[in-house]
Amino acid sequence: MNSNKICLVFPGQGSQKVEMGKHLYENHKIAREVFDEVDECLNFHLSKLIFNGPIEKLTQTENTQPALMAVSIAICRIIEYESGKKIDQIAYAVCGHSLGEYSALCSVNSLSLFDTTKLLKQRGIAMQNAVDFNKAKMSAVLGLDILEIDKIIKNQNKKSICEVANDNCPGQVVLSGLKKDVDEVTTLCLKKGAKKIIDLNVSAPFHCSLMKKASEIMEKELKEVILEVPKINFLCNYNAQCIKDRNKIKEFLVKQVTARVRWRETLVNLHNLGVGKIVEIGAGKVLTGLSKRMKLNFENSSIETMIEIEQFIEGLIK
Repeated sequence: MNSNKICLVFPGQGSQKVEMGKHLYENHKIAREVFDEVDECLNFHLSKLIFNGPIEKLTQTENTQPALMAVSIAICRIIEYESGKKIDQIAYAVCGHSLGEYSALCSVNSLSLFDTTKLLKQRGIAMQNAVDFNKAKMSAVLGLDILEIDKIIKNQNKKSICEVANDNCPGQVVLSGLKKDVDEVTTLCLKKGAKKIIDLNVSAPFHCSLMKKASEIMEKELKEVILEVPKINFLCNYNAQCIKDRNKIKEFLVKQVTARVRWRETLVNLHNLGVGKIVEIGAGKVLTGLSKRMKLNFENSSIETMIEIEQFIEGLIK
């Protein structure tokens, strides 16, 4: 597709690594301002943990969530400062994977950086505390169609808690739920032709009904913040649709905690909106990889370093 319409996409958990954003912090005052504001908001030097580790502490979800957002927003603010344009003047659409939804909303000033930081810290704590993780797990199923997986889950015992957490792209689906139930479903997936099962190294069973307590906490937290309607298209995880109503956005951020991330459908809908370029903003290239696997002829790129920021801005001028 030769469309110049750009969608900025923001990564979720799994993309974190020690030293992410450190180069930006050391080389640009705008990045320092973002990290310093996040630290101040949390009353804790999250930036030191991001830049120095240990990875075990960074991977605790209450740290991972604001950390990934901080890196993404530092990149956005540098782009705005250096290009003289706001993100909503550069992009046609924004969306994010799980916690990345909050980064996406913050990037276009629908949520303030202060509120986004507070919300993600609370979201992390709420998810961590919602369930005893020793009894739960998340597993990726590779090489089996989502319709087949949905069918297997539907045929399980009514008391079984194994649900689709992420429908990422064709052949990559993540399950979440109680350990014994997830194991039962993945065994059946292998029998039906799945190529591989990968148990994920996460600290809670995200995006399933076990997160109900966390969603109730987020409902209360979101009531306390001001959320402006984005000036550009914002596609949400809950139904992969473009949402223009502030109350609906809040409602779907709450529902998203216990529901599947419809990333495959989101990419299809972006394609149908005429988006030609997918630009991943933040740590890693997870979403870039998913977008490439969709075979929708997107021009895919990712921005994590100062050089990549400069190249992106040069591309805007052309």
